[in-house]
Amino acid sequence: QVQLVESGGGLVQAGGSLRLSCGASGGTFSYYVMGWFRQAPGKEREFVAAISWSRFNTYYADSVKGRFTISRDNAKNTVYLQMNSLKPEDAAVYYCARHSGGGSYYLEPQYDYWGQGTQVTVSS
Repeated sequence: QVQLVESGGGLVQAGGSLRLSCGASGGTFSYYVMGWFRQAPGKEREFVAAISWSRFNTYYADSVKGRFTISRDNAKNTVYLQMNSLKPEDAAVYYCARHSGGGSYYLEPQYDYWGQGTQVTVSS
């Protein structure tokens, strides 16, 4: 059973930065696309970013392009999300997830394992 544990969330001022981490255990990590999603209060969970197992291919939501960077260290079974120039609208619970291997990288149902989430709060 794959377990994903996020960390690195917290409170930051607008314009600041945070780096989220997601550690994986209990299953295969290296050969799967990994993604980050977020859910703000009263809103549906939305795609943020994804990265291929080779690290060569990355995918971003338009709202975070140029500000967020996804990366991974397969030796450490860890995926990261570097978030810069944070805005109040980035505030949400951030989840990492493992893609099931089929279908779009942008769609939540295509991911089969999820972490418990980490809270990001951005003050204006």
